[in-house]
Amino acid sequence: MTEREVATSTELVPLPPVVDEDEPAAPDPARRGDVDEWGRSEHIRSIARRIYDPVYRHWFRADWEGLEHIPTEGGALLVANHAGAIPSDAPVIMHGIETELDRPVYGLAAHVFRRLPAVGLAWSRLGGVVAHPDNAYRLLAEQDQLVLVFPEGTKGPGKHYNDRYRLRRFGRGGFVEIAMRAGVPVVPIAVVGAEESMPIIAKSATLARALRLPYLPITANHLLLGPILGTVTYLPAKFRLRVLEPVRFDVEPGQLRYSRSVVMDAAEEIRQRIQAELHDMLRTRRSVWFG
Repeated sequence: MTEREVATSTELVPLPPVVDEDEPAAPDPARRGDVDEWGRSEHIRSIARRIYDPVYRHWFRADWEGLEHIPTEGGALLVANHAGAIPSDAPVIMHGIETELDRPVYGLAAHVFRRLPAVGLAWSRLGGVVAHPDNAYRLLAEQDQLVLVFPEGTKGPGKHYNDRYRLRRFGRGGFVEIAMRAGVPVVPIAVVGAEESMPIIAKSATLARALRLPYLPITANHLLLGPILGTVTYLPAKFRLRVLEPVRFDVEPGQLRYSRSVVMDAAEEIRQRIQAELHDMLRTRRSVWFG
């Protein structure tokens, strides 16, 4: 979720939930198959889990700490650091929680993903939802789902390798306000490994503007494997994920607005907690490839 998208939550009045311009806001009685109102298909998701599981277990070798902090029922907003030219952290987090806890995870992403041919449909079928405050509120408060958001937005995965594991600003705290409105906890997750799976060594601002992309990276993967294979192949970095204790807010849910200073302070505190955990995890890491 980008800064612009989360920031709009402070300016909204109650509106019908917005799923997408091309998706109905409520379930269609005539809808066939197992595709829900958000576009997610559990059948497609189960196929993806079987295909992705070897990558998760043998390529990234993901290790979790603190999974007990993720609620087994009720809504919760999962917040993590974000990295990698084409981020590898979202599928690792979603796959890990779904396989370990047997709970679906909906990932909020910029609208640009929804408009990409084939990619947009695949992302939707796998649990991707357009990042919008109304969508997040409905998933959290009305449907008691787990929702994953990356408050760094594109600033996280757009970092050069030299800036790895230095968290960018968490927007204007829109994710905190969404959690307050929905009356759910924020569950911070610190992720180590994504930075090295597809590190950026250079970027082309001119081509990015021409293609209307937030950034156009040149990665180590491109240099090692070529422009095509390097775009779809991650390096085998060891993933470590640490789930921190949930953050709960002592405020009345369902309000139109919350104190700007309280929201900003809470967002910064969560950012600092994740940053501190990243430093601790990096201090104890033996190597990029073996953890």
